[in-house]
Amino acid sequence: MPDFTFERACGSHLVAGVDEAGRGPWAGPVVAAAAVLWNGAEPQYLPRTINDSKKLTAACREQLYQEITGAFDVGVGIVDVVAIDTINILQATLLAMRQAVANLSSAPAMVLVDGLHIPQLPCGAQAIIKGDERSISIAAASIVAKVTRDRIMRQLHREFPHYGWEKNAGYGTKAHQQALLAHGVSPHHRRSFRPVRELLASEQGARKAALSVSEAHPPICEPATVARERNTPGEQGERKAAMEAHHG
Repeated sequence: MPDFTFERACGSHLVAGVDEAGRGPWAGPVVAAAAVLWNGAEPQYLPRTINDSKKLTAACREQLYQEITGAFDVGVGIVDVVAIDTINILQATLLAMRQAVANLSSAPAMVLVDGLHIPQLPCGAQAIIKGDERSISIAAASIVAKVTRDRIMRQLHREFPHYGWEKNAGYGTKAHQQALLAHGVSPHHRRSFRPVRELLASEQGARKAALSVSEAHPPICEPATVARERNTPGEQGERKAAMEAHHG
């Protein structure tokens, strides 16, 4: 279970834990959260079930989200698919983390970050591998980030229900892959991610092939004079009678 070991090492300084949700999915934004539980001492109130968000049920995460955001200083950062495809997912994640820290009510003196990479911040920072399992501040941030992103994906699901985002949260499940093949790429898919990029490339190749066939075998159009000859029997009879009268 995560605890305050890393936070205690920071002494009397205000410490924020930071974590992200959504680096791996094929669709949707990447979300980061920052949570301040340590302000020089352990808080008087602390939900006992705070843990790595991946080890909690959805119902437990929702309950803890309400308790954490109601009792502590929390900031959230959200970076959309356009930015992800422009600057890559790692840089987008670090940007979301910077946004989350900037959105705290009070500036922390130290930030504990889950993982290997540290965003550029105006304060001290420490990367902690498996930090959401070791630091309770990071664990709290992981819950806020996960719940925030899941809510976003449920909203996007209402607009694009084919992909099952309310269940898979944009991750590359088999059902999501089949929906991509059947319905194509949505505006919320990450085009820089290989499965989406390869599908777009195959669709583009199919369009080029179809265009090449149409150019090699253009449709045959009848001359206007031939088309006019193919009229109704009555019109053909009238033309025949007029021609006989003229020659007679």
